[in-house]
Amino acid sequence: MKIYTKTGDSGTTGLFGGPRVAKDDNRICAYGSIDEFNAVLGLARSMVSNPLQDEIIESAQNCLFSIGAELATPEPEKHSLKWNGESDVAKLEQWIDEIDGSLPPLKTFVLPGGTAAASYLHVARTVCRRAEREIVSFQKNPSVSDLSGIIIYLNRLSDLLFVMARQANALADVLDVPWPKKSP
Repeated sequence: MKIYTKTGDSGTTGLFGGPRVAKDDNRICAYGSIDEFNAVLGLARSMVSNPLQDEIIESAQNCLFSIGAELATPEPEKHSLKWNGESDVAKLEQWIDEIDGSLPPLKTFVLPGGTAAASYLHVARTVCRRAEREIVSFQKNPSVSDLSGIIIYLNRLSDLLFVMARQANALADVLDVPWPKKSP
């Protein structure tokens, strides 16, 4: 089987169990952002050395595949692709509390950066936020099923990536750089 089909050469793509739509359709933008986020997470995963961070990223990548499948399907319930992430959100919250509790309390905003691992986790966090915005926009379509669980998951995951970036710096004895707020 060849990897290319040429069916998208006209600027359309087929949805799972549905019609062909333009490649700039809100649905395609939503699951395209999830795909991009998943790839950036893979890059971040290649940089982390902490086993818990590796486990967290692998878990998130698996969830993102399920989320992408739901978003790529006009009738996810009909095809058993409706993602239920309540337990996954609870796990993210548990990890956030565990990691954040091991870090010095934040007293100011911090600049993204530090170690390579932390920097990649910050990039992943921002791509996650963009994917979340795309899905919020897509959710406004009245024919779209409820995506609130996905939005909640992405919101928590971006928070988790922030504390993971701080943890990556702490594990390498690199201090967070506070934002030196300047008066106007």
